Amino acid sequence: MLHINDQIQIEDWELTEQFVTSSGPGGQNVNKVATAVELRFEAERSPNLPDPVKRRLKRLAGRKWTQDGAVILKVQDTRSQARNREIAQERLTELIQKALVVPKRRIPTRPSRNAVKRRLDAKTQRGQVKSLRGKVDPND
Repeated sequence: MLHINDQIQIEDWELTEQFVTSSGPGGQNVNKVATAVELRFEAERSPNLPDPVKRRLKRLAGRKWTQDGAVILKVQDTRSQARNREIAQERLTELIQKALVVPKRRIPTRPSRNAVKRRLDAKTQRGQVKSLRGKVDPND
């Protein structure tokens, strides 16, 4: 069981771990030992996650979200299978905790009339400065 917060725990049946050979450091050992972990979390079928959290999780997960509604995390950071497993669970926990945060609703604002006037005046002044640059006529 994976504890996310006081209200949400993920049951063992929702998580599937598969160990595969990893790329990266490890020498010849890489080809022999399956140290990388693929953690699969059945997010869409999870009874512990509310629907709004699932929608935010889907948006946050991006390409890690599969067609059948699962989140797949592959971790091959270390040579240790146990440590990779811990890292995968930590990353899943972080991802779900981010999805729990309800984003603040943006209230569209407009610039004040005075701010628009100041901006346009500054642009005009800058344009005048630039127009003064250029070739100097020797006849003047």
